[in-house]
Amino acid sequence: MRYSLNAVALAALSSYAVAKEMAPDETLAAELFDSGIRHETIMATKESYWAGRRAQGLFDSSQYKSMDASVASVPCTDGVAELVAGDPLYTFKCSKLDLYDFQSHADLGSNGGEGSGSWGWTSPDGREFVAIAQSDGAAFAEISPEGKLVYLGRLPQYPTAQPSLWREIKGLKSLIVVGSEAVNHGIQVFDMAKLLDVDPAHPVTFNNEDDIAYFDGLPTGRSHTVQTNEELNYAVASGAQPRNSSCASGLIFIDLSDLSNLTSPGCAAADGYVHDAQCLVYRGPDEKYVGEDICYGYNEDTLTIYNVTDKAAPSVISRTSYEGASYTHQGWVLDTQWQQYLVLDDEYDEYDGAGLGAAGYPITYIWDISSLEAPKQTGYYQASRKGIDHNQFVDGDFVYQSNYGGGLHILDISSIPSDPTGKSVSEVAYFDIYPEDDEEEGGGQIEFQGTWSHYPYFKSGYIMINTIERGAYVVKLSS
Repeated sequence: MRYSLNAVALAALSSYAVAKEMAPDETLAAELFDSGIRHETIMATKESYWAGRRAQGLFDSSQYKSMDASVASVPCTDGVAELVAGDPLYTFKCSKLDLYDFQSHADLGSNGGEGSGSWGWTSPDGREFVAIAQSDGAAFAEISPEGKLVYLGRLPQYPTAQPSLWREIKGLKSLIVVGSEAVNHGIQVFDMAKLLDVDPAHPVTFNNEDDIAYFDGLPTGRSHTVQTNEELNYAVASGAQPRNSSCASGLIFIDLSDLSNLTSPGCAAADGYVHDAQCLVYRGPDEKYVGEDICYGYNEDTLTIYNVTDKAAPSVISRTSYEGASYTHQGWVLDTQWQQYLVLDDEYDEYDGAGLGAAGYPITYIWDISSLEAPKQTGYYQASRKGIDHNQFVDGDFVYQSNYGGGLHILDISSIPSDPTGKSVSEVAYFDIYPEDDEEEGGGQIEFQGTWSHYPYFKSGYIMINTIERGAYVVKLSS
């Protein structure tokens, strides 16, 4: 069942998309975004779709066969990686990415499955670990030198909360920060160094009394996403409902300097609900802000840039919208030191058939942020297969994208500083983890299924992909 806005709101949204970058339409923003109508519509759309799939048994991850440890890898050959010969559900379309492992959520210790966020950590001696969010907690695994997921245990959801498919994870040194849309969940902070001595023959279920630090300062315990600033040692909870709370579902800062007493030095409420963000010490071309603590907020209808140096009194530097803004979702700067460009995705433009996403192909929006007070959307890249974009992270010359049913896509973005139109951006590799929609026109369905997140920062080159239905994949660029 598709949920739609009323005709007046749709007409307003259509008129909203008239230029590349623009000042927000404040009347429309109040009606559609600030009111929460747009977000509630998207949440209801997802919940309805997922409930139907749950009723069909598609979220029972135990039905999906984990990869046998005796299989070293499955190479991408002639555009496919065939894990089970002759089985279309285990034949994955791909380009230049080989499959090293797949483990179902059930084999990763979950009773509920339903994967979402993820993050990774590399120990001082080079071992690589991942945290894999599921509806009932987070699974922990080590990625072996051979690219295999070695299950080590899990951190259950906070005991006063109910299972929720929305669970997000970010890292800060050896710590991971875990938030969830579940009421009363709060923010869990877990030290991945606890995994160093775990015997895989005896996986450990960690507990919420002794093994975590806990922040309970959210209005209802809910957060939509979490972020960290590793350099300044703080975390952020975003989208903490309700919108009429004192922090207005904006950025809620969490000081991590004393894990025995997690406190909040303040929040950024001025632009209301923040869906996601990236917070960095600024060293870019806008000299006015060099050395300041800057957060790039993805705020439903705008790219909103904050100065959060003073956590008790943060300020909004700029709010800028763009053609086809349907739901500004997430993004990442190209260079965390010299912050001149960023890429941004909109989670609903493809689904709603709006603006550049009208044809149903995921759009990567390119922004010049040389001036934090006047950022400009300079161009875009259109994906080659239909679907919906979700989370993306930049590493060097490449952006790694989770495009729901389209799987993992890797784009070469090295050309952006010289050609910010995006015309020279190219796809260098992909791995489609959701073969169920391969025969659809355009190469995929425009639905909320498949991969939610991934972690691309391991020096080994292994990339872990977390999916909603099946479990976790490990892939690596072909040699």
